[in-house]
Amino acid sequence: MILSVPLTDPDSSAAHLPAVLAGPVLRRVEAHRIVLWLAASRALDATLVIDCSRDGLTVSHRVALDGTCCREVVVGREARLLLVDVQLPQPLPLDTPIRYDILLSEAGVERGVAGWAPHLLYPGRTALEFVVRSRLDNVLFGSCRKPSHPVRDGLARADAVVMEALDRPQARPAFLLLCGDQVYADDVAGPMLSAIHALIGRLGLYGEYLEGAVVPDSDALYAHPDGYYRREKLLPAIKSNDDLRERFFGGVEKPIFTSASAHNHLVTLAEVLAMYLLVWSPVPWQFVAPAMPPLEAPLARRYRAEAAAISGFRAELPQAARVLANQPTLMIFDDHDVTDDWNLSAKWESTAYGHPFSRRIVGNALMAYAFCQGWGNDPDAFANVIPAAERVAENPDATGHLDAARQDALIDALLQTRGWGYALPTTPPLIVLDTRTQRWRNDDHPSQPSGLMDWESLCELQQRLLDQSAAVIVSPAPMFGVKLIEIIQRVMTWTGHALMVDAENWMAHRGSAGTMLNIFRHTRTPGNYVVLSGDVHYSFVYDIEIRARERGPRIWQITSSGLKNEFPRRLLDWLDRLNRWLYAPESPLNRLTKRRDMEIVPRVPDRRRAGERVWNGAGVGQVFLDEAGRPTLVLHHNADGSPPTRFLPAGETGLVRRSAADRATPAP
Repeated sequence: MILSVPLTDPDSSAAHLPAVLAGPVLRRVEAHRIVLWLAASRALDATLVIDCSRDGLTVSHRVALDGTCCREVVVGREARLLLVDVQLPQPLPLDTPIRYDILLSEAGVERGVAGWAPHLLYPGRTALEFVVRSRLDNVLFGSCRKPSHPVRDGLARADAVVMEALDRPQARPAFLLLCGDQVYADDVAGPMLSAIHALIGRLGLYGEYLEGAVVPDSDALYAHPDGYYRREKLLPAIKSNDDLRERFFGGVEKPIFTSASAHNHLVTLAEVLAMYLLVWSPVPWQFVAPAMPPLEAPLARRYRAEAAAISGFRAELPQAARVLANQPTLMIFDDHDVTDDWNLSAKWESTAYGHPFSRRIVGNALMAYAFCQGWGNDPDAFANVIPAAERVAENPDATGHLDAARQDALIDALLQTRGWGYALPTTPPLIVLDTRTQRWRNDDHPSQPSGLMDWESLCELQQRLLDQSAAVIVSPAPMFGVKLIEIIQRVMTWTGHALMVDAENWMAHRGSAGTMLNIFRHTRTPGNYVVLSGDVHYSFVYDIEIRARERGPRIWQITSSGLKNEFPRRLLDWLDRLNRWLYAPESPLNRLTKRRDMEIVPRVPDRRRAGERVWNGAGVGQVFLDEAGRPTLVLHHNADGSPPTRFLPAGETGLVRRSAADRATPAP
């Protein structure tokens, strides 16, 4: 039984559903190209209209969204994903407002976004609007957007930042960069899972057969009494899968940091796709009514607490959807987009991929990422994947289930893909790293953490950097993190508990760390690097100079995390204080680390307590760069609406007392 009841008859016509379920999400945008993502309930007769001014004249383009520029992946009886890639014959003007609309024609009536999704328009606008920036001199970035975390949504704050710059096109961010954990497939609140199941039923999202599980298919999974908060019981009950059960569904205790909660881990492709729709759009929430399943009293209390957090998340979804529709947005995965500690070690990989059920769980999340995130970053890299995806959904059987052989074949192809990272020819160039699927495995000690990138991928990175004067690199995990936390992770790794502390950082593997530092030392690589990161659930900025190379290079490690997540406050306060005592720039302990050839100077947040170097608060980061690619201003826009936090370079003062509201904010 599906315990969340649709508000309308699941067998009713798709005409009773909104034509567009989610989107448009504006993805990669260049002078000659516009890439969009939408989810629809039925086939659309749609036209993309682009209006802009050039040399005092209004230029308009009308492009029919047909098979020449729009691929369609049908994922359910009343659900399909539209992947729009429009190549323009004439370049769009730079640093100029460009209006766009999607006209839907139904029953002889043509409606634009103002008619079918007015919540996506900014006040005073009659169409969507973006800017193609001539330089990468202003970017918004963030990661870790967990719907059930009881804080405000950083994407809604990003929307406010964009709205403030609407009438100043040269002040508009070039991109919104989402650096990982756009969804939490492995940490799902009960009310969110209930909404997911309601949406699956309403849209008729395709089911699937589950090899190696204790349930035969997705229908049995959704109906099983252990389907909420106890999904670990649904894995195969054989000894060889004890570790597998623990990692995917075990809620492993992590006493040094946070506790994992994977008892509602998403399993099927339909579940992950439904979650994308629910975290990117307010529309699907309008026609499903999540209902609490039968639960014991402690779980019922937990469900109600989570329901309050999800209600707050829903309230800000219109703003989140609006910024995604009006701001060019690029993305890259991190572990929670698939599962916690994804590919952390060689042993993890052999365990997870060695069983058909766990392989399917990982593969389904990766498939959904490819459809909803990966393709929009670089459509050319997925030229062979999308046709295979279309074939997976062809001719589901009489029960509405996908062909298992085709599904597994696509998963196999995705697991072998090396095109998840990408680069844009901006000024300075933007390079986004895949630190999850190209790991430098430790074959001698398979339980130890793998390097975040292998030799081949690091060599490819170096080739992209040669003879550039500056570069902006997106690394989901910070390249240079809080040293004390990295030391704790290393100690836990030595004692065989790497999984307990998410021991994933660039310095955890000698090969990848050494190669990365050698790239920085190379005389033909840039003199200025800005590294944008997330992952850690707190924000900080380091100014770094590599001493081993004459005249540089200079590196700025800028971390903003999370969009809707935070680190335990008291624990971070202690770690920050101890790190400051033990690993200050002049500390002799640095001579015992890979930092001995570097000078690392932390910037301090202006809205800080005395001595504080990290900022703990949900929100979105913003970085402004000069013509040489050096940061001139680093801000963290706080999701709670308080004034933005500025990270001050060494020597600047500006200690500001926290407000009473800041001090009263409860610890998560």
